[in-house]
Amino acid sequence: MSPGNTDLRDDDIRSILTTTRVIALVGWSPNPDRPSHRVAAFLAARGYRVIPVNPGQAGQQALGETVRASLAEIHDPVDMVDIFRRSEDVPGVVDAALALPGVKVIWMQLGVTHAAAAAKAEAQGLRVVQDRCPVIEIGRLGL
Repeated sequence: MSPGNTDLRDDDIRSILTTTRVIALVGWSPNPDRPSHRVAAFLAARGYRVIPVNPGQAGQQALGETVRASLAEIHDPVDMVDIFRRSEDVPGVVDAALALPGVKVIWMQLGVTHAAAAAKAEAQGLRVVQDRCPVIEIGRLGL
């Protein structure tokens, strides 16, 4: 997978989605009409542990978890960081993700890309997905 490449092989996506168990979802919204809320709820219903990250909602309960203000507040291993933020915010999120224990994947949602941040994550051994939604991929791949 190369930085900026949104043409991943189905096997890569399938592998990510079947080996991931814990997802930190940056940009989670408590509003059920927001895509980040719906994606988080879907993933939690599918058995993933989803840790919501939103500084404005920190300390609240959602999806059976305490909402965290930042990735730095997560001390349990996280497999994947799912980014629901603007592309220009991605480098800071990637830097914070690289400090987390166990992170293997950076996933940028539909419309979110950042080649330099992707390259940095990949250089540290992480897999990177850009401009895709795990809910769509789960449905498309029949997972």
